Formats: sequence, structure tokens, C-alpha cells
Amino acid sequence: MNITRDEARARSRLVDVDSYTVELDLTDSQLTFGSVTTVRFSCSEPDAETFADLVADSVTEIQLNGRVLQPEAYDGTRIALSGLAAQNTLRVSARCRYMHTGEGLHRFVDPVDKSVYLYTQFEVADSRRVYTVFEQPDLKARFSFTVTAPADWQMVSNQPTPQPEPHGLGNATWRFPPTERISSYVTALVAGPYHRVDGAYRHGDRAIPLGLYCRASLAQHLDADRILEETCQGFEFFEREFGHDYPFAKYDQLFVPEFNSGAMENVGCVTHNEDYVFRSRVP
Repeated sequence: MNITRDEARARSRLVDVDSYTVELDLTDSQLTFGSVTTVRFSCSEPDAETFADLVADSVTEIQLNGRVLQPEAYDGTRIALSGLAAQNTLRVSARCRYMHTGEGLHRFVDPVDKSVYLYTQFEVADSRRVYTVFEQPDLKARFSFTVTAPADWQMVSNQPTPQPEPHGLGNATWRFPPTERISSYVTALVAGPYHRVDGAYRHGDRAIPLGLYCRASLAQHLDADRILEETCQGFEFFEREFGHDYPFAKYDQLFVPEFNSGAMENVGCVTHNEDYVFRSRVP
């Protein structure tokens, strides 16, 4: 079920979201993944009711301010929340499904080397396919992602990638620092054995890290020098024209398979259709 304009206005008047902590486990299934979300938010009218958004195969547990909600609180797309306090903590444990349609968390198996590649696509309303969320652009918040996945994968999100914490069975955990206050649809996660090329945009005493990523089987076709050069030219142009510095910590561009549009402007983690990794010279 999608939210109506009236519902969005009512929820925006009622709820102010502070933060999301999202824990994802990408290690134990080819069909689904574990998703645990903790949302901290305030309510302008204590004892009111509203709803959070989630599309999941199953929900293991829902807690609101330490109180366990009954299973019927979740109807397949929404979690009914009643008896809200002035300050609230919602924690939801769920199993979400990998997608193959360019929505939510897309899973692709490379026919060349059988490697698994993942990426998110959340526009317009598909972050709810990965974590529990008040999914409307005006309810911005800080997002902290913790991801467990194979240790040899690249892991990219909105914030700079932290050092992985290795543990048993060849897996590792990445704990990303919180984002700035952003909308849920521009959060992002890209994971897999991507080929990576590093660069930087330098202006004065600033250096913005730049990253380029594509499938390993396409690495020979990635025109990295040209893309990095033109990216720096773009930074210089837009900073000059708008009189405003790029506000985020890094800028990664990722060419991903089976993408259902041209590109998506996720904060610091822009995904592109990998058809733009040209296999032959183009004008």
C-alpha cells in the first residue's frame, strides 16, 4: 500500500524522526536477508497513533518502547503504532527479500564468473523493502548502517566505508558512521566483489575522495581516467556556479547490473546503469 498525500501530511505533523540504526545480514540465504531496524522518533501528540512502513517476507518481533506488539500490528506493508509517547523507540526484526526487478535490494549473479552483486534502488518508495521506515521525503533522519557479508566483498554506502571486522566462516561486519539528516530514498548500499578505482577532487585545501566501481568482469572496459577527470570538472563547475561546496564526505559512482533507469543520485553513492560502461569506443 502506498501512502496518500493526506496520510503523509498527518504523519509529518505528528512525527519527527531522529535516527535509524539498520542492521543487515547478507550471509545466510540467496532469497532473503535479515533486517533489524531501530528507529528513534518523537511524537507531538502523546497517545496518538500512526504507522511505519515495511515490506518483508516475515516479521520476527516488533517492540515499541519496550512493549512487544502483536503480530497483527503488521499487515504486509505497514506496522500500526498506537499509544505513542513524546519520545519513542521502535525496533523491528524482519526477513526481507532480495529483488530482481531493480527495487529494494537487487541481487544479481554474474553469468561470467558466478559472482554475486547487490545494490539498492529506493526511489520512489522502496527503502521499506530493506528496513523499517517512515517512508516520505520530508521525514529526514540520520542513518547508521551495520552490514554483515562475505569478507572479500566491497561495501559502499552513503558514508565512507569503515574497516571491516572479520569473524568466522569468511564473513565480516562493516559499521558505517551516521549520515547527515537525509531522506530515506537517497540512502544506499552496494555490496559485492566490485572492481574499484580510487581518485580525488582537490580544490584548495580540500580533497574529496572519489571512487569508481563496476563488476570485475567489466573492469577492462571501465574508462576510469576519463570518468574521474570529467567528475572533477563537474565538481568545479557546480561549486563555482552555485557558490557552495560539495557537502558530503565522499563521492562514489557505481555501475550496477540490471538497473531500471539511467542513474540514481544517492547521497555520496551514485548508482549508474552499467550499460554506460561501453564495450567499444563511442563518440
